[in-house]
This record gives sequence, C-alpha cells and structure tokens, in this order.
Amino acid sequence: MAKVETHFVEKWELSFAELENTIGKLFKVTRRLPDMSVAETKMFRSKEEAVKQFNEWLA
Repeated sequence: MAKVETHFVEKWELSFAELENTIGKLFKVTRRLPDMSVAETKMFRSKEEAVKQFNEWLA
C-alpha cells in the first residue's frame, strides 16, 4: 500500500507506505524534493502517528 501526493506549492512529493516484518507492521512516511535530491523519511509503529505526520507535511 503506497500513496504518493505532490504538495501544490512547495513541490514536495509525499509517500506513505506500510511495511511488514517479523516483529509487526511499520509505516513509512517520506517527503522528497526531486529538484534538489533531498529526502526525509520517518518510520512509525502506529498508523495514526504516520497519518498525522503525512497530513502535517501535506498542509
């Protein structure tokens, strides 16, 4: 499950992915600025925290 959106002003690309390993699920939220080859990624165990970060970066 991966979701990608582009911020309408700042040109950030945001992605949300759900990863599963032997311990459980992890949620990865990444924002990229392709023009400058810059990225920031945060990992969460809670889907609610990941969605909150995604929406914060999207705003």
